[in-house]
Amino acid sequence: MTTQIDAEAALRPHAEHAFADELAALAAADDRPRPERWRLSPWAIAMYLLGGVLDDGTVISPKYVGPRRIVEVAVSTLATDRALLLLGVPGTAKTWVSEHLAAAVSGDSTLLVQGTAGTPEEAIRYGWNYAELLAHGPSRDALVPSPVMRSMAEGMTARVEELTRIPADVQDTLITILSEKTLPIPELGAEVQAVRGFNLIATANDRDRGVNDLSSALRRRFNTVVLPLPATAEAEVEIVSRRVDQIGRSLQLPELPDGVDEIRRVVQVFRELRDGVTHDGRTKLKSPSGTLSTAEAISVVTGGLALAAHFGDGVLRAGDVAAGILGSVVRDPAADKVVWQEYLETVVRERDGWKDFYRACREVSE
Repeated sequence: MTTQIDAEAALRPHAEHAFADELAALAAADDRPRPERWRLSPWAIAMYLLGGVLDDGTVISPKYVGPRRIVEVAVSTLATDRALLLLGVPGTAKTWVSEHLAAAVSGDSTLLVQGTAGTPEEAIRYGWNYAELLAHGPSRDALVPSPVMRSMAEGMTARVEELTRIPADVQDTLITILSEKTLPIPELGAEVQAVRGFNLIATANDRDRGVNDLSSALRRRFNTVVLPLPATAEAEVEIVSRRVDQIGRSLQLPELPDGVDEIRRVVQVFRELRDGVTHDGRTKLKSPSGTLSTAEAISVVTGGLALAAHFGDGVLRAGDVAAGILGSVVRDPAADKVVWQEYLETVVRERDGWKDFYRACREVSE
């Protein structure tokens, strides 16, 4: 277990540590019915994710900026016997929402299986302590429970990230767990039955369709909630600004004044290239091969913030974000470079108030 001292020193604390005060305030004020073993009621969990103000004046910061109904459906799903699948393009906060849901429901977001092409069955079911196994044979002492097995036994929320990256035969290990709420252990002639409070949140990337598609049998065990990209530029600017501020404080970067204008410009560039049209709808654009997600915009601005703080004059400027934007846009050196140069010359060069941005981008592009 991570101690509170360790959490304070952590580069990226788990949600239950980073927002412990908010979770405690919500728990103290929460008098609504809650499912067994849940730390908060569904109403309080929705407030935790969406933000609000409690009766005692405590401000709950929003963790997710988007349609309220999406959060309500996600929370309600976890209160049923169906698992939750968060689906969306890269950068739509699937992992972020998953972590905060688990933190609010169970007080522990660390029961996590990270999906990759090499994820084995043992990561979802259980493994063995081979020294104990060789010395004494199969036994409970030799068994190493997976995060999913632990969450079943303790009535908590497990998380599986990038489900469609996991090989199909390993994915299907979840079918019995999600349908029968049981994990057989044939080597011991035993099983682990899930206790009340157990559920599972999985995330999957829209761009991974065709990699390891879910079988129809497994898909039926999930209620799928699609997380969209931010609906408006202002919503995306708000998301980027808030996350950059949180990351900057974690990295102990100096606070930089007047950064929102540059953030707004980064977001506009990403949205225009992503949508294939300028914000006024007058000019159609070619889109690059990358996703240009909100998460990438956060990364670009965070990198720019570090440049401005350590090598600049303390103000986030075009030159601080230009290289990051170039790296995000030009993933395919041949095709994407043409798209980027065309955007610079036909849109950025002619835009009022963007001369500094044009010069900075031309400088790093040459």
